[in-house]
Amino acid sequence: MFSGSLVALLTPFRNGKLDERAFQDLVDWQIREGTNGLIPCGTTGESPTLSHEEHDRVVALCVEAAAGRVPVIAGAGSNSTAEAIRLGLAAKKAGANALLVVTPYYNKPSQEGLYRHYAAIHDQVDLPIVIYNIPPRSVIDMSVETMARLAKLKNIVGVKDATADLARPLRTRTVIGPDFCQLSGEDATATAFLAQGGVGCISVTANVAPKLCAEMHAAWQKGDLATMAKARDRLMPLHHAMFVETSPAPVKYAASLLNKCTDEVRLPLVACSPAGRETVDAAMRSAGLLN
Repeated sequence: MFSGSLVALLTPFRNGKLDERAFQDLVDWQIREGTNGLIPCGTTGESPTLSHEEHDRVVALCVEAAAGRVPVIAGAGSNSTAEAIRLGLAAKKAGANALLVVTPYYNKPSQEGLYRHYAAIHDQVDLPIVIYNIPPRSVIDMSVETMARLAKLKNIVGVKDATADLARPLRTRTVIGPDFCQLSGEDATATAFLAQGGVGCISVTANVAPKLCAEMHAAWQKGDLATMAKARDRLMPLHHAMFVETSPAPVKYAASLLNKCTDEVRLPLVACSPAGRETVDAAMRSAGLLN
């Protein structure tokens, strides 16, 4: 259903407000560079500090700018099931193709609670749902067994796996089957994830290197392992730099170097430090993105 290089879009700000023009220009550039799918309002999009109105607006702007050229998988996660349903309904109304729903953070539901959370969203919002499993940020880890239960529901179609456990995709494939869409949530191990049964990556790095990320995935799909490996190695310093400080500060700084947006983030996040900027500068040059 979804595959290749998908981008976890950043949300541009200017003087504390959404920079709508910069965001839509970014979406258009991503598509022209070969990105296979767009994810607004995820972690990289600073969803925790967007107001409800801003969240809905960003999804609508993304759908409008994409104009049906690639799928839009709207971030619609919350640790409140009712709020996640509201976000999902708003995304459906805006024309999103699917939802990315993160496991509920902070309140730490049981595996049964996780099942019921996703089942409730599934029953209320008629869109394909990609589970976002990211234990480092949400504290909880959805088990493969719970995911297998959810995969029996017609609209639970896949997972963004940010566990950094490279045994997980193969185990998930073995238990659930090859049609369950497994997308990596970790840029640095994306190609290894593909080898273990994945079909793509929801990438932070693709915000600033969309063409190279897309070429890497296209090479894998064609069986051109030499080209894939060359792109993988060229991207590795950039993957590291994007997380040298709390994301999305580094990727926003990198995007500002390409004149795609300002490097502005919202508190409690802060802009990249001078040391972090040096790391990003070097990685951007190494990847051939800066002179």
